[in-house]
Amino acid sequence: MNIAVKPAATAEAVRADALPLDQINPGDPRRFQQDTIWPYFARLRREDPVHFTPQSEFGPYWSITRWDDILAVDTDHESFSSAEGIGLPNLEALAEQQAVLGAANVRRNRAGFITMDEPQHSVQRKAVSPTVAPGNIAQMAPLVRERAGQILDGLPVGVEFDWVDLVSKELTAMTLATLFDFPFEDRRKLTYWSDMITNLPGHGPVTSWQHKFQAIQECFQSFQTLWDQRVDAPPSIDLISMLIHNPATRHMSLEDYQGNVILLIVGGNDTTRNTISGSVFELNRNPDQYDRLRADPSLIPAMVSETIRYQTPLAHMSRVATRDVEVGGKLIRAGERVVMWYISGNRDESHVSDPDRYDILRERPRNHLSFGFGIHRCVGNRVAEMQLTIIWEEILKRFPVIQMVGEPTRTYSAFVHGFETLPVIIPARA
Repeated sequence: MNIAVKPAATAEAVRADALPLDQINPGDPRRFQQDTIWPYFARLRREDPVHFTPQSEFGPYWSITRWDDILAVDTDHESFSSAEGIGLPNLEALAEQQAVLGAANVRRNRAGFITMDEPQHSVQRKAVSPTVAPGNIAQMAPLVRERAGQILDGLPVGVEFDWVDLVSKELTAMTLATLFDFPFEDRRKLTYWSDMITNLPGHGPVTSWQHKFQAIQECFQSFQTLWDQRVDAPPSIDLISMLIHNPATRHMSLEDYQGNVILLIVGGNDTTRNTISGSVFELNRNPDQYDRLRADPSLIPAMVSETIRYQTPLAHMSRVATRDVEVGGKLIRAGERVVMWYISGNRDESHVSDPDRYDILRERPRNHLSFGFGIHRCVGNRVAEMQLTIIWEEILKRFPVIQMVGEPTRTYSAFVHGFETLPVIIPARA
């Protein structure tokens, strides 16, 4: 594919430079879907790295766009609370949800321990940590490898297909079903529920607020059944059993359990799946890097980390200031929302050498912001890296090349930075 700068991208850079600073809304999901976000973040890093957007569909909010400032906010959980949600809250969406669900239900719709502050956060996080600990990941890896091989062996050769659907979604659904000990034949329900949770009506599979509500209720009912089945069963290593048999979480509220289900489904699905797709996309856009990878498969772990940096599958996390605090020379008042744009920090020229270049030979490839820092650092990061490493080890055994044959369609979201479709052809097997 032609990887030269497109005229449309150049035109967007002109528009980004011409727009008054106070009118820049970095969270506009249309720019993420159109892949035109980059010049806006570049300008903010240059001119206004701690940026205030006074009016938007999310209300007023601060944007943190440089590496060091993001790190400062992410590691200061006393000054910046997660309890009011970790994403930019679309105000119209909240109003619609309240109309369908009632205000009380919306307030309780939290996303598990990631939306908790200390000490509650660590208590619940520790309950599920053994499932994603190195020892258990090592035990899971052969099964993930077997299933990855089955997926790849079933792919058509010489026929165009959607990589997102047949590979990225399928592998993450298989792994997530294993982590939950969820009925394997129903694994794609996990993918569906994740998409229903993260999308607004009119995007992804969501047709209306009522449709979204019904799907989430179906998800909760299924996981309530799993809880009821395991509550008196012997302890196991799956995530549900971990919550049940930990004294600190066995008697958690229904709302906390449902929130943890949302967190674990979305966290275990969207990030890994979009990095699997992103690796195929970037290797096609950078054929010199693809050549290096094929010539030296030992570069797979470095390629995985570089893709996680370059793709940044979750574009941001947000917090609410608990007190007046200064960041980057700007005073953020108590109660104001602060958004850490990981996707911008990963392109910070002051911290990453030539950050807009996709380079699988970077000296410190795991030096990125995509997993976050501090107490909320991604609990499943090693599971993600394991899946990504295995799928590429198995790909290189089978296929000389995976060829992208058209532009992807991207997710309409400023939170999940990903792909809805990615058309490819596998010309031949090895």
